[in-house]
Amino acid sequence: MSMATKPAAPNVAKDALPVVVTGGSGFIGSSLADSLLRDGEDVVILDNLSRPGVEQNLAWLTERHGARAHPVLADVRDFRDIEAAFADAKAVFHLAAQTAVTTSLVHPVDDFEANARGTLNVLEAVRKVGKKAPVIFASTNKVYGALEDIGMLELDERYVPADENMRANGIGEGRPLDFCTPYGCSKGVADQYVLDYAKSYGIPTAVLRMSCIYGPRQFGTEDQGWVAHFLIRALGGEPISIYGDGKQVRDILHVDDAVSAYRAVLANIAAIKGRAFNLGGGPRNAVSILAVLGEIEALVGHPVETSFGEWRAGDQYFFVADTRKLEEELSWQARVRWRSGLRHLAEWLVDNRFGGGPLLQEKRKVRA
Repeated sequence: MSMATKPAAPNVAKDALPVVVTGGSGFIGSSLADSLLRDGEDVVILDNLSRPGVEQNLAWLTERHGARAHPVLADVRDFRDIEAAFADAKAVFHLAAQTAVTTSLVHPVDDFEANARGTLNVLEAVRKVGKKAPVIFASTNKVYGALEDIGMLELDERYVPADENMRANGIGEGRPLDFCTPYGCSKGVADQYVLDYAKSYGIPTAVLRMSCIYGPRQFGTEDQGWVAHFLIRALGGEPISIYGDGKQVRDILHVDDAVSAYRAVLANIAAIKGRAFNLGGGPRNAVSILAVLGEIEALVGHPVETSFGEWRAGDQYFFVADTRKLEEELSWQARVRWRSGLRHLAEWLVDNRFGGGPLLQEKRKVRA
C-alpha cells in the first residue's frame, strides 16, 4: 500500500484515548481488539496485513464496531510509519511479529527486523510521546530454548519430564533464558527490551511468554498455528505432516483465555510492571500432538492421512507453562478445556471456511 493511502494518524474522536493493538488484524490481536471494542474502548488496529487471511479479521472488526475501530495500515519495522499511531495511546498491546521458526531460519534478517527492531520501534514511539502508556508484549516460550537439559520419560503417546514437580506444574518463569533459532533470538531480544524499558525509562511494561494459542479467526499454516492447521487439513480431507514423532507435549490455550490474560495484565499493570509471566493452558490442557490428532479424527469422523518428518530446529519435547503466578496474582485461569476448545474451533472453521452444512451438524454431536 502506498504512503498516500495510509492515514498519518488514526482518526480518533477528540477526547477519546485509544488502546493500540499492533498486529491487531492477526489471530490473537483481532480477538483482543474485539474484546476491548465490546467494552466501549476506541482501538487503533495497527497492522501491515502481510499474513494471508488477516484482512478478513480487519473487515470483521470494522463491520462489527464501526467508527470506534481505527485501522492503521503500517509496519512496525518503519518507525516513521507507526509513530503517529501512538500519540494518544492510553495502553499498547504489542502483538505484531514474524511468528514462524521455519521462516526465521530462511530469512533471519527479516525476522530480526520484524521482531527485535519492530519492538524497539514500538517502545520508542511510546517513550517519545512521554505519557508512559503501558506496553504489554506477546513473547513466546521459545525464549527458554529447546530445553535439552530436562530429563524426559518417553511414554506410549507423549514425553513427560522425569522431575515430578515439573511434570505436575509445568515450567516456571525462573527457568533460565536460552535463545535458540533466529526466531527465539529475535523474540528473546524483544522480551528483554520490553522488560528493561520499565527499569530504564519507567514505562509500565509486562511480558506474556505464550504457549500454543488456538481458536476462531486463526488461519493456521504448517509453520505456525498448528492446531488450526491440523483441523483445516482434516476438514478438507487433506493429509497432515508431523515433524518429529508426534509425542511432543504442549499446553494448548483457547484464545478467549489468552485475551482474558492480556486484559488482566493491563488491569493490574501498576502492581506487576517490569515482569514476565508464562501463559498457556497449563497441566490440565497439556496434550501431545498425537492426542490432538486423535481428537481431530473423532471430530471429523474418519482417519486422517499422516506422515512423519525430521524434527525441527529448537523443537521442545515438552513445554507446559506453570501458570501459577498468573493465577495467584491476577486471579486468571484457563477456563476452556482443550477438547471443548477444539470442537469450538472446528465448528467455526466449518461455518466460516467450509460453508457450513451437514458437516457442522456432525461436529456438534461430538461430546466435550
